[in-house]
Amino acid sequence: MTLRSARWFGAADLAGFIHRASIHAEGISRSALAGRPVIGICNPWSELVNCNLHFRSLGEAVKRGVLLAGGLPLEFPTISLGENLMKPTTMLFRNLMSMDVEECIRAYPFDAVVLIGGCDKTVPAELMGAASADIPSIMITGGPSEAAWFRGRPLGAGTDLWHYADELRAGRMTAEEFGELEAAATPSVGHCNEMGTASTMTALAEALGMCLPATATIPAVGAARLRAAELTGERAVGLTREPIRPSDILTKEAFDNAITLLAAIGGGTNAVPHLLALAGRVGVPLTLDRFHEISRETPLLVNVRPSGERLVEDLHRAGGIPAVLKELESRLHLDALTITGRSLGDELEGAPEGSRDLVGTLEQPFGAEGGIAVVRGSLAPRGAILKRSVVSPSLMTHRGPAVVFEDVHDLAARIDDPQLDVTADSVLVLRNSGPKGGPGMPEWGQIPIPAKLLAQGVTDMVRISDARMSGTAYGTVVLHVAPESAANGPLRAVQDGDVISLDVDAQRLYLEVAPEEIQKRLDALGPIEPRYRRGYGALYLERVLQADEGCDFDFLRAVPGEQPDREPYGLLSGWVGGW
Repeated sequence: MTLRSARWFGAADLAGFIHRASIHAEGISRSALAGRPVIGICNPWSELVNCNLHFRSLGEAVKRGVLLAGGLPLEFPTISLGENLMKPTTMLFRNLMSMDVEECIRAYPFDAVVLIGGCDKTVPAELMGAASADIPSIMITGGPSEAAWFRGRPLGAGTDLWHYADELRAGRMTAEEFGELEAAATPSVGHCNEMGTASTMTALAEALGMCLPATATIPAVGAARLRAAELTGERAVGLTREPIRPSDILTKEAFDNAITLLAAIGGGTNAVPHLLALAGRVGVPLTLDRFHEISRETPLLVNVRPSGERLVEDLHRAGGIPAVLKELESRLHLDALTITGRSLGDELEGAPEGSRDLVGTLEQPFGAEGGIAVVRGSLAPRGAILKRSVVSPSLMTHRGPAVVFEDVHDLAARIDDPQLDVTADSVLVLRNSGPKGGPGMPEWGQIPIPAKLLAQGVTDMVRISDARMSGTAYGTVVLHVAPESAANGPLRAVQDGDVISLDVDAQRLYLEVAPEEIQKRLDALGPIEPRYRRGYGALYLERVLQADEGCDFDFLRAVPGEQPDREPYGLLSGWVGGW
């Protein structure tokens, strides 16, 4: 088989000379190039992202595996996304990272690529870029961080923080105690250690078949994580001989498998736009309704926060994602191809039986339904979602008056005002927080309970927005309302006191205002001014799709009937670039 890299390094012309000389300048000999597959290692290491701080050592382990298998590893950087420090949100830059990854893969002489992913949007961004380039690719993820310990109890990275933040606002926790929590909260590298967005997406990468089995839940600080990286490097070399491309793996059946796992693990809501965007890159016609259909049929099988009590490292000891997939076997497409070259069914033949305090069965689950619920109606004509496994049963059906916050700044200024006209029956509404309005659809959707209600013992309310929320969050929170308010959706027309009705089982979300009145209000509000007028922000606002289509750029989606363009723009042999 002719290697793709041979088009750079194998030519007996001036272009081949320059390409080889560029590698020789790095101290790599010609014999190291001769006939060896070149494996790119995509590494978003950054000192700005504590979750990914161990990626240098992961990269070295991948290189070791590539060398052992007879390949030549060449590491390259990409932008790094970390939810905590990057403002206004990493979601604004997910598409940019995907473009960075795609163009690097296409433009450089790689025969296969290893994607190192971790914090939140890094995993979907890399998968999206690799899917569009469609060169053999495999992922190794960074693993969950160690548990923090506070007051004798192991903590999740986010779920427990939201609880203690409410305790502080309610006056049941002192500032000094909260300071102790801050000092203890992040004891190691690694991504969220409960089923937040990062842990969800790493699990889904495994269910999709894009990483080696049983690798998603290995703790970040464990030696097994490095061994898995080495094996991933070895497998990347094997991919050049078969070859297996992302388009071979990311099929309709693979997405069904991933959504089934999403429901069973009580995974984060952020997975919905990520899977929608990834499906769009490979031309799979995935819609919100498919998430609802599969979630209604799939029980909650995993006892991990925020839907349960334990952490991801506990799930790993209980058998990891293979143990969960094994319990779901009758609901999965077992003939789906994985990156190993074997089917999912073949890989599950030796999967362990999960520990029953962590992994339930279809007959004895932790919840009758897991995953995502989709609601529609006059307030969300194109849909909105909830994380069903964390919704309060008493609020599954609710009707109450709206308390509207114009944006996150208005929310911060008024949510704890003792004079705020709000009761436990109110419906909190936040707008101007979607893809265009945020911009970037920040994680502002878990609107805090007003302080005066917290003090009265209120722990949950119906909250509605066009924003996202952290995968570690919980509560009766309606998210991703589409079209968003900044796209002149009905959310823009809601006024204080308007009655809103929610019925999760009936998939209904209604603003009880006459349609003609909604339109009259929207017409009176006039045009919407864009938040950015230059640079990447302006491009983002012009081309981003709504949440129900994955918030990808319209021009990055697969074109029906067209094969992916796997080669760099312009000529190779005979062309002397830069001279």
